[in-house]
Amino acid sequence: MIKIMVVDDDPYIRELIRLYLKNEDYGIMEAEDGEEALRLLSEASVGLVILDIMMPKMDGWELCRTIRSHYDLPVLMISAKSETVDKIKGFQVGTDDYLAKPFDPVEMIMRVKALLKRYKVSTASVIRFGELEIDGPLHEVRVNKEKLHLPPKEFDILFKLANYPNKIFTRGDLIEQIWGSDFDGDERTVDVHIKRLRDKFDDLAPSVKIVTVRGLGYRIEVAHV
Repeated sequence: MIKIMVVDDDPYIRELIRLYLKNEDYGIMEAEDGEEALRLLSEASVGLVILDIMMPKMDGWELCRTIRSHYDLPVLMISAKSETVDKIKGFQVGTDDYLAKPFDPVEMIMRVKALLKRYKVSTASVIRFGELEIDGPLHEVRVNKEKLHLPPKEFDILFKLANYPNKIFTRGDLIEQIWGSDFDGDERTVDVHIKRLRDKFDDLAPSVKIVTVRGLGYRIEVAHV
């Protein structure tokens, strides 16, 4: 199940968006402002962000810039600011699409689906990768129907890589998307977690390979064994 984050300080707008997204079987995360949204993004895997512009603490302009700098996620702005100049600014700070309030919820759903398709975000609730079944909503990994326990950060790394097979992620990418932009530790933390995943897969899922691309980062692939 794809999780969509809705960021708006108006609870009625969040409720409206939530109802229509749930009818399409999307998972929902909600935030009242940009600061809360960034905290939640550092803790969970999200497929798309819908955000308002006028919010307390951190507005949608700054939130969109930050998301674009640190995450590879589609962003849909939904705002009462409907002037052309506002839409232009939205695209300049990095939004993928812009919808003016009041909006047609059916049109919103169509735009969400188009963005997910453009970004090739997986719509499967369970990703099957080699011997692995990776269940995003349950935060579970299964090998031949047996549960494989993974700590949260290892699961998040695996889920991120498996959603984009053969795509190279740098250590910096993974730090920002898994630990968050305010992480003050060493990037070698990623290497430690990758090694632990590899050690588990060597015996339990030998076809799943997390490959080091020298000078660039990591990617995941299924090897013939």
